Amino acid sequence: MSSSGKVLDPTFQGAGQRVGTEIWRIENFQPVSLPKSEHGKFYMGDSYIVLQTTSGKGGAYLYDIHFWIGKDTSQDEAGTAAIKTVELDVSLGGRAVQHREIQGHESDKFLSYFKPCIIPLEGGVASGFKKPEEEEFETRLYVCKGKRVVRLKQVPFVRSSLNHDDVFILDTQKKIYQFNGVNSNIQERAKALEVIQFLKEKYHDGTCDVAIVDDGKLDTESDSGEFWVLFGGFAPIGKKIISDDDAVPETTPAKLYSINGELKVVEGEISKNLLDNNKCFLLDCGDDIFVWVGRLTQVDERKAASQAAEEFLSSQNRPKATRITRVIQGYETHAFKSKFDTWPSGSAAPAEENRGKVAALLKQQGGGAKGMAKSNPVNEEVPPLLDGGGKMEVWRVNGSAKTPLPKEDVGKFYSGDCYITLYTYHSGERKEDYFLCYWIGNDSIEEDQKMAARLANTMSNSLKGRPIQGRIYEGKEPPQFVALFQPMVVLKGGLSSSYKKRVAESSLTDETYTQESIALIKISGTFTHNNKALQVDAVAKSLNSAECFLLQSGSSIFTWHGNQSTLEQHQLAAKVAEFLKPGATLKHAKEGTESSAFWFALGGKQTYGSKMPVQETLRDPHLFAYSINKGKFEVEEVYNFSQDDLLTEDILILDTHAEVFVWVGQSADSREKQSAFDIGQKYINLAASLDNLAPNVPLYKVNEGNEPCFFTAYFSWDSTKAIVQGNSFQKKVALLFGAVNIIEVKC
Repeated sequence: MSSSGKVLDPTFQGAGQRVGTEIWRIENFQPVSLPKSEHGKFYMGDSYIVLQTTSGKGGAYLYDIHFWIGKDTSQDEAGTAAIKTVELDVSLGGRAVQHREIQGHESDKFLSYFKPCIIPLEGGVASGFKKPEEEEFETRLYVCKGKRVVRLKQVPFVRSSLNHDDVFILDTQKKIYQFNGVNSNIQERAKALEVIQFLKEKYHDGTCDVAIVDDGKLDTESDSGEFWVLFGGFAPIGKKIISDDDAVPETTPAKLYSINGELKVVEGEISKNLLDNNKCFLLDCGDDIFVWVGRLTQVDERKAASQAAEEFLSSQNRPKATRITRVIQGYETHAFKSKFDTWPSGSAAPAEENRGKVAALLKQQGGGAKGMAKSNPVNEEVPPLLDGGGKMEVWRVNGSAKTPLPKEDVGKFYSGDCYITLYTYHSGERKEDYFLCYWIGNDSIEEDQKMAARLANTMSNSLKGRPIQGRIYEGKEPPQFVALFQPMVVLKGGLSSSYKKRVAESSLTDETYTQESIALIKISGTFTHNNKALQVDAVAKSLNSAECFLLQSGSSIFTWHGNQSTLEQHQLAAKVAEFLKPGATLKHAKEGTESSAFWFALGGKQTYGSKMPVQETLRDPHLFAYSINKGKFEVEEVYNFSQDDLLTEDILILDTHAEVFVWVGQSADSREKQSAFDIGQKYINLAASLDNLAPNVPLYKVNEGNEPCFFTAYFSWDSTKAIVQGNSFQKKVALLFGAVNIIEVKC
């Protein structure tokens, strides 16, 4: 049996034990840890290993390992980085996602660790490079690409490097110029400004001037004259020249190979059940190559699988930008799972007992399992809620109209009906804000559901699109919705004409709650944001020792306190009783002291449960951009997202797993704005098949400038940014530099 020292590099001892970034450079074919002060510096002649450790909502650490290959690095060093990456993964328990990063073609995820950009430096450890502070300042020209993360590439400082399609940054000792090609992307222009700010702080002590030169006009008396003098005088610039580095890999139909000494095509339709936990597989998607590793595979097999992917890429003569990602069984990325039509439920990370088996297997081969037992119980925190001092209006959908509910009935929801709720409140210094939702009962008819959506949309338009719009299903009510109703009670049956008609036309029994019927109401939750009451079947087996119940029997009403129930539940039970039957005298029944009348009303005593309700597992939020590719709805994740990623020209999807938000920028396409809920539904359909997202998850449309607190809580939010008007570039100019000198240059 191999010892740890023989199989794994001791340099990785203690890695991955804290959240953040750790980096090693390959020196003489060994990984050497880099101090924090050197993070973000990547020399073209070297290869690096980057470990990103994040803390999942469940408590366990999650790992991404990237090996970065400089354009001038040797093949031997690059190979060492790949092998050492596998060893690092094994030391972490063998469950990291591994990414191959080629200079100039880095993944969005990798670049997101080093915002706004990385600037590859000349030289490497083998050439005895100088530190930047030892070098004399050199004027540099960069081309700047990317609207979310920036790929910065130094190009020759000559006029022929410029073109009309890209954004360029000219960094001189006294001034930094941004040249915007006439055909360049607005959002790339905005991101280039962040790079300029970075260069200004890093290399100019924050004091140099900034000039923005737009491809369009020539003014020899302004800074544009200076700009062209640096290039030897003004002259027309040419068209963009496409190089090999610009080659973009094409997406092709996925093809699956088994890796067992040689690659062998797996015949048949690609599905998850073809993957074997004792083997490794290669999934070729053209622009992406994935290596899938069964969790019971040996260390040597994992190393061989990574090498097989490199050889496959070379033999196929694929573009440099082709990505290679290695995923472990149970920790597959969204990008990998999206290559399958469905990803069956039960495909989440392995259970703890299985993790133990994997850890034991890797330990035998010299690997330890780290971050495995970090799932401490999470104390429930009250999420951001809307100000409770606003005005609530509720309507029941009735045919093609909506019927307002009297004030005393606000908070009663019937399962056979649909409702529209409008909450008007004040947030900060803004005028009135609106939270507009439609609620769909589990037993409501489809016509009422569609009408609720139409009526809510009409109301939103009448309020000039300012409201946060929400679609909420019974049983999945979000905290900010529940908190507005004190109390909130969901009852059986329905009062709408559509529900009554359906009952009359069918053999169904009308179970609609009345003040004289026999009804059992379950009290759940202990906080303002989760204290709902729900009518359940009026039989003894519906009881639970962990909860409180109300039993209505004609004119009598009992409160039943389970032995494990809380004081807060007792108080809520009394509040619900007063809401349903004002002034009624309550008969109290603690578990074990019930009267015969209590059991008689429930049809006799029966065995019932005592388990606490299972809390839904919390997950980290994710932000996505979407696209329609050949009729197929696709999403691309925005990694390490921030408020700055909410670009005004975009529509983005924020998935917290408990809720889905469609954020609509003010400058987004008007037709797409109208389709926000359709976009959200397409995302939910996709995530339900791949990530086990609940199909009835709450869905919101949030317009730029009207973001509610329960949305902004997922960002480090700066409300002053919302005040700035204009497109992404204009906003960034104002926020970073105030009024800078913007010059238009005609070419």
